[in-house]
Amino acid sequence: MPSPRVMHQAVCERDKSFEGVFWLGVTSTRIFCRPGCPARTPKPENLRFFPSVAESLAHGFRPCRRCRPLERCGETPDWLRPLLAEVEKDPARRWRDAELQAAGFHPVRVRRWFQSQHGMTFHGYLRARRLGAALGKIGEGEPLLNAGFDAGYESVSGFREAFEKMFRLSPGRARNQTALVVRPLTTPLGMMVAAATDTELCFLEFHDRRAFEAQVKTLARRAGATYSPGDNAILQQTELELEEYFAGTRLDFDVPMAMPGSDWERSVWEQLLAIPYGETCAYSDIAKTLKRPKASRAVGTANGRNRLTILVPCHRVIRADGSLSGYGGGLWRKQKLLDHEREVRGAS
Repeated sequence: MPSPRVMHQAVCERDKSFEGVFWLGVTSTRIFCRPGCPARTPKPENLRFFPSVAESLAHGFRPCRRCRPLERCGETPDWLRPLLAEVEKDPARRWRDAELQAAGFHPVRVRRWFQSQHGMTFHGYLRARRLGAALGKIGEGEPLLNAGFDAGYESVSGFREAFEKMFRLSPGRARNQTALVVRPLTTPLGMMVAAATDTELCFLEFHDRRAFEAQVKTLARRAGATYSPGDNAILQQTELELEEYFAGTRLDFDVPMAMPGSDWERSVWEQLLAIPYGETCAYSDIAKTLKRPKASRAVGTANGRNRLTILVPCHRVIRADGSLSGYGGGLWRKQKLLDHEREVRGAS
């Protein structure tokens, strides 16, 4: 993005030439806008800038109704406007493909538009709205229970109800099950969700990844775990080490990690941990190392089931021809992580 000074000037001048370059969030209203929004110019201390709609949503901001930031440069087709209006009426609603079809919207057409315009599917957008609203204020540093998940969930009981809906799991600590404490973490690449026991980190993932909910359920099944909102020393250590990683002062992570999975998955994840910082490895190379040279696709599958993003560096695995593929958090994040590590390594 441009410098904060340039972006602030663009906002003050309502410069439409910056449309699509950045989006601005207003912390006093929790709304995000286009640079050319006709609304009154916010105070500088209330401004935050984001490189995409997805990032704006991830930090808990909702679309402005005046400049309609989802509608890039006003090009939203007429057929889609009624659906966007319905979403704004009830952002928490979970739209199934059958419901889209019944309302007169072709699911594939809707998915392709969101993918082309915002780099995320329609369901990914809904998930970003839902989780962004739930985690945004907490990510800004407000106390977990005081912040609540949304305007309608300000009490402890409301928080727990929202938590259960988000994870589709009970937040209670059941007998004979592992208790995982969950909290959001803010990073330069968007909101992440971390879960840990008192001794190990078990889950770290971008909140808007395609398989987020599936990963949460799989971990609960394999680890015999239940989730509850909160904080502990492991999550605090994870947050600190991620900050150091993005600052370029940490190359390896020390936080204890748990990786429940099949023998094959764990063997692949161990190979991921062996890839040096700032370097890459092909899926086929890992397959050969594991003495299964024809198992490149199986390596990719295990790679995608990694539940400790960044710490277990699945972003360092690429195709044999050097191109990028297969990153649940989005290829743009994979490229950013690789660029960051190469820049830090080159400067050392």
